[in-house]
Amino acid sequence: MGTRTVYRIVVRGELSERYAMAFEGMEMEAKSGRTILTGEIIDEPHLHGILDRIGSLGLRLLSVESFPTETSRQQLSDPQMTDLVERTRLESLDNGKH
Repeated sequence: MGTRTVYRIVVRGELSERYAMAFEGMEMEAKSGRTILTGEIIDEPHLHGILDRIGSLGLRLLSVESFPTETSRQQLSDPQMTDLVERTRLESLDNGKH
């Protein structure tokens, strides 16, 4: 990776604020039975560290999406953007492209 990339990571369950420390530097939004973590990831080891933390906490990972750095966090939390990303992810799963 080499440069910072904005990631949107979705886990099953609505996490409380006590989990915020485990994902320091990431914004957390819990709704509709899911928690959305959004933030800049410095490099691949940083991403793997977050994914390992999700697993060690016993959380179920639903999706991981990366976005160009010019995509703002505000845009990523926009419900229309969330719906678009979710539809795209589901379409790729339906087509066997995971």
